[in-house]
Amino acid sequence: MTDALDPAAMREHYRSTPLDEADLPADPMEQFVHWFKDAAAGRLHEPNAMIVSTATPDGRPSSRTVLLKHFDDRGFVFYTNYASRKGRELEANPHVSLLFPWHPLTRQIIVTGTAARVGRDETAAYFRTRPHGSQLGAWASPQSSVLPSRGELLRRYEELADRYPAGEQVPVPPEWGGYRVTPGTVEFWQGHENRLHDRLRYVRTPEGPGGWRVERLAP
Repeated sequence: MTDALDPAAMREHYRSTPLDEADLPADPMEQFVHWFKDAAAGRLHEPNAMIVSTATPDGRPSSRTVLLKHFDDRGFVFYTNYASRKGRELEANPHVSLLFPWHPLTRQIIVTGTAARVGRDETAAYFRTRPHGSQLGAWASPQSSVLPSRGELLRRYEELADRYPAGEQVPVPPEWGGYRVTPGTVEFWQGHENRLHDRLRYVRTPEGPGGWRVERLAP
């Protein structure tokens, strides 16, 4: 193994503006909007990509990258097949973690909270905005199930494409829909040189301003 492939030798020295408690708004979603705009303006590839981590009731975790499709004061929304691994785990254990890894900005946002299904009207409204091919894909893929081959997946898709040609409305799959993650904590991580990073975490509490308190964590 050469030094170029040795992960212990791979180092980046971060240099950025400090993140100070006095500069934060009372609500974490306001700070999220600020950083999300920075990520989009920085032309990051898919700044709405986030790592969603779930766990079984006995604590066996799993993670995958999912696209954030909506956020507001109530939380963060993504869509999936409810019969997928993450869907099954969330039904049994609603505790979830989200990670936005914005490495080019030397920033991360880590959210912990609970997930609950959004209403069918909200799911249907979003489904109608998806490209026709993505609508068919939601039907074609029995997400997280074992497939005999890629050919089987393509066969299912082609059958659906014949049944619902472009321009024809595709019904919303009954086992497909959204989850809204209601945050309990939201951590904003800003990298600095010498690994003296800023980690400011909002924690939901009835005593704090706006229902939140902010605490600084050691890097």
